[in-house]
Amino acid sequence: MFSDQIKKGVERTPNRSLLYALGLTDEELSRPIVGIVSSHNEIVPGHMHLDKIAEAVKAGVRAAGGTPIMFPAIAVCDGIAMGHVGMKYSLVTRDLIADSTEAMVMAHQFDGLVMIPNCDKNVPGLLMAAARLNIPTIFCSGGPMLAGRLEDGRRTCLSHMFEAVGAYHAGKLDETGVADYTENACPSCGSCSGMYTANSMNCLTEAIGMALAGNGTVPAPYSARIRLAKRAGMQIMELIHKNIRPRDIMTEAAFHNAETVDMALGCSTNTMLHLPAIAHEAGVEISLDMSNAISAKTPNLCHLAPAGDTFMEDLDRAGGVAAVMKELCKQNLLNTSVMTVTGKTLAENLAQVTNRDTNIIRPLENPYSKSGGIAVLKGNLAPDGCVVKQSAVAPEMMRHEGPARVFDSEEDAIGAIYAGEIKAGDVVVIRYEGPKGGPGMREMLNPTSAICGMGLGESVALITDGRFSGATRGASIGHVSPEAAAGGNIALVEEGDIIAIDITACKIELKVSDEELAARRAAWVCPAPKVTTGYLARYAKLVSSADKGAILN
Repeated sequence: MFSDQIKKGVERTPNRSLLYALGLTDEELSRPIVGIVSSHNEIVPGHMHLDKIAEAVKAGVRAAGGTPIMFPAIAVCDGIAMGHVGMKYSLVTRDLIADSTEAMVMAHQFDGLVMIPNCDKNVPGLLMAAARLNIPTIFCSGGPMLAGRLEDGRRTCLSHMFEAVGAYHAGKLDETGVADYTENACPSCGSCSGMYTANSMNCLTEAIGMALAGNGTVPAPYSARIRLAKRAGMQIMELIHKNIRPRDIMTEAAFHNAETVDMALGCSTNTMLHLPAIAHEAGVEISLDMSNAISAKTPNLCHLAPAGDTFMEDLDRAGGVAAVMKELCKQNLLNTSVMTVTGKTLAENLAQVTNRDTNIIRPLENPYSKSGGIAVLKGNLAPDGCVVKQSAVAPEMMRHEGPARVFDSEEDAIGAIYAGEIKAGDVVVIRYEGPKGGPGMREMLNPTSAICGMGLGESVALITDGRFSGATRGASIGHVSPEAAAGGNIALVEEGDIIAIDITACKIELKVSDEELAARRAAWVCPAPKVTTGYLARYAKLVSSADKGAILN
């Protein structure tokens, strides 16, 4: 066992004395020591209950003959961090989580790990750590929040809450209406109730084979989540005994499966940052170009919020991620021979699965669209690509051409939107918000929600080298690469330039001649860094482009 390094032999008696100081007995030390990586804290609604999940996991580990020992991982609530300097610290935590988990595991030589994440960067950060460490590991997330319900009975969620602010500024909603959303949009613990980034990544953890069925969809308040946690605790012991490791599971075929499920579910565009970063840690290289090829042959089967009016609890009731995968198998869109944390292949896992509600999970013969939920666009404005959640774009905005309204920060853009300066037909450009330029690649949920809330979602596009929350809907195009701070053409856009967007054709063009762009480039001077000290400054020096997953070099 790996833990023999800290507990066996005379040479390790000093180490063992410190394990005794923890109150551990010889009987407990004779068993595999399982690290329980708990992201519990008291500031993130998706994590406030993870202490209960961790206790259930520990019970499962003990029942199966292991010794569980918990240690923490940090987590940021993107919703609370939204709209201020705190959002610069969201994406960057993904790498802090991976690095700190690596340090804890290598220092203490655990035999296996149960990862307990839930929200946006916590899930990919721990998946990166799992791939890097490559010791037996299973994931058990905290589960999604229940949908809210307004006083008039309508169901609601966090994305509606952000749009309510835009509606208020447009005079379409009064303070009483805003209060209704505020009090009811987020009614329970758990990751916010739509197919936002947290739930997208929890579903893809299941799709990639690193979690048991239900991990992505069983609601946080349900007792079934506690039972799932106990089963995960028991299952890690089988993985240890069989020596099944993350890189046995997270293969190239598994990542292709995950991207296919991503397209079918209509996941957050942030998956286009996280899947390449996780794959990189597993020794697998995937590119944005692969995404369009997968999307072209993968029908979009689900329209959860913000794309539609159904929520994670509905997807769970319909059969969850497994039922979506079963639908995809009807056309052999998944490689079902891959290994999973059940110790069985995907084919074995799906043998008895059924789609229990074809209104929630549409059958292959009746999809929302014949192509997947995400599209990668390319053109002279984004030579290395940019991404859009096409399943959440209004049909009339799939093709759009209009004048650029250019802003060098999110704050400047949101001020103009609230002031009524953005008109139908405009293309809002927000730049210097990329991984280096931000630094930290903030989510632009406030501007996109303001646009939709003010009734402009079917007539205004937004383009940025930053990124979007999974709660964003509309013609919101992010991850423009190269970013402005790296000299990308988005830095050369001027007020009034015409930008043409064709999501169906996967194209985005700045209608300015090559000669004019060359002249602008010769005169361009990169602005001084926005942050020069601390972790963000170090991050800006090391981070790669968004099209590479914003990994640290």
